[in-house]
Amino acid sequence: MRRFPALFLFALFISTPSLAQVPKPTPAEEAKDHKEYVLANYTKFEYQIPMRDGVKLFTVVYVPKDTAKTYPMLMHRTPYGVGPYGVDNYGDRMGNGSLYAKSGYILVNQDVRGRMKSGGAFIDMRPHNPLKKKAEVDESSDTFDTIEWLLKKVPGHNGKVGLYGISYPGFYAAAGMIDAHPALKAVSPQAPVMDMFDGDDWRHNGALLLTHNFGFEAVFNKMTPQLYRRPGSTEFDFGTNDFYQFFMEMGPLKNADPKHFKGSSPFWNDVMKHPNYDEFCKSRDLRPHVKNVKPAVLTVGGWYDAEDLAGTIHCYNRVAATSPDCPQNVLVMGPWVHGGWSRGDGDALGPVKFNAKTGEYYRKEIEFAFFENHLKGEKVAALPKAALMFETGTNRWRRFDTWPPKDAEKVTFHFNANQGLTSTKSQADGHDEYISDPAKPVPYIEGNGSGRYEKTYMIADQRFAGRRTDVLVYQTPVLTDDTNVAGPIEVELHVSTTGTDADFIVKLIDVYPDDFPDMNGYQQLIRGEPFRGKFRNSMSKPEPFEPGKVAVIKFSMPDVSHSFRTGHRIMVQVQSTWFPFVDRNPQTFCDINAATDADFKKATHKVHRSAEMPSGVTLRVVK
Repeated sequence: MRRFPALFLFALFISTPSLAQVPKPTPAEEAKDHKEYVLANYTKFEYQIPMRDGVKLFTVVYVPKDTAKTYPMLMHRTPYGVGPYGVDNYGDRMGNGSLYAKSGYILVNQDVRGRMKSGGAFIDMRPHNPLKKKAEVDESSDTFDTIEWLLKKVPGHNGKVGLYGISYPGFYAAAGMIDAHPALKAVSPQAPVMDMFDGDDWRHNGALLLTHNFGFEAVFNKMTPQLYRRPGSTEFDFGTNDFYQFFMEMGPLKNADPKHFKGSSPFWNDVMKHPNYDEFCKSRDLRPHVKNVKPAVLTVGGWYDAEDLAGTIHCYNRVAATSPDCPQNVLVMGPWVHGGWSRGDGDALGPVKFNAKTGEYYRKEIEFAFFENHLKGEKVAALPKAALMFETGTNRWRRFDTWPPKDAEKVTFHFNANQGLTSTKSQADGHDEYISDPAKPVPYIEGNGSGRYEKTYMIADQRFAGRRTDVLVYQTPVLTDDTNVAGPIEVELHVSTTGTDADFIVKLIDVYPDDFPDMNGYQQLIRGEPFRGKFRNSMSKPEPFEPGKVAVIKFSMPDVSHSFRTGHRIMVQVQSTWFPFVDRNPQTFCDINAATDADFKKATHKVHRSAEMPSGVTLRVVK
């Protein structure tokens, strides 16, 4: 959801083609060149822009010095700071990158309400108010009021405005396109937080993403204008490099505040008071309010985004379903971690190679072209009707007229005896079982992990997990043809337990051939997702398991676009802990946010497989 300014489009530094013998500029060199260009061609202004309730929002505006023509505005709203502060301090990452600066844009960056140098009170994921009265505000109205002021007060514009943002700023971009100002012509929500309690950031299917949220809340409230981007100023001292052990020693979630936060993270404590999907959570769901969108929309995300992959898909789907008059609605997904498309080459992640500089291609040929099209009328590129997807495995871009592809065939891969994964149901009654011990949880990545999360965990080799006795493994025979998968993954599990609650983590894995160069036998994670069992019938009204009684769990895992190549295998792993990426379920039905050490107990879980209880995963297969 909410990463730091290095992830934003401030760092879009695109080098010009050069001869092979000329070394590519380093990021520091590109930043220096960009700064020098902006100093020579732009003037920086700082404003306190009044909103309809009188609160003023701190806004930085870079205006081209050349007044012979007019320019569109490109706006970015953030809770992370728009520094360096001071009209004479241009820093080295001002504006939105050399593509936009050199093309000619009025570049606008704003501290959102209640953050850094802006007035008012900050509210995490401020709820949208569709029935606002005259002086009532939300992020939509703040965006509207800012644009209205800029159009009146900043000279030299062409009357058109674009809006973008990654992660938390992606939420502000998505909120800004609701009841949009008429001048707002193009919006790009990138990894937008749409519902932090339903697939984004805080919870996935009721399970808390522990490392991500602990790490974020430990530093977010420490950000100030005085400490803006100062090295080490917002780091949390874990006191160890063994993060698995750190979170084990922390114990139950209720210990986080007294042991570590000590009242410094009010939102963490608010979340702990709301363990179920109640009104506190529902009010922060932006999806119901995204309708009748008038600007063109380019929604962007990464297949390996551990934070806001779901929000990206939700945003695109919602615009597609509710906004028939939207001039353009395109979804772009590439082989990137959170915000990875805004920086770097994007040609690899860990040992997995993509054989193309996907990041550079996206920044120039997709995003820049989108804003040029809609803000300047420059027809520099033609985007697909619905979706431009990088298909991993084959490492190619694919264009789709609908997403998910309407011609996809649903194929269910059923769990079978002897670790089999087949397209036919098991004809014999059977089950597989394992003992899950919260005192010895399965790591989410081999090694000690990180206090935030390991960005490569989403492509990590899963052999270490499959060798544990508390992880079930199912796999197909060697594939004789490519199996291209596109869209969400549907999971159906028939389970029973000796406890009264349990998590079930399902992982879809690509098993490489034993003779694959440098990655022989690699078991690459393609998609993994937890489900907290007590929410199997309702996210708002949890229910305990009845020990020994079979219950059905159905859920969707976020979309993929991946080709399982000839000679590979498809594997599914099932487990009940994924630590410390996901918090531990005590396996006793209770409010986990208030659980004590005594609530954590071993339990035996069974996954049933038969014609009447067909556990498995359903994939959408395309040609």
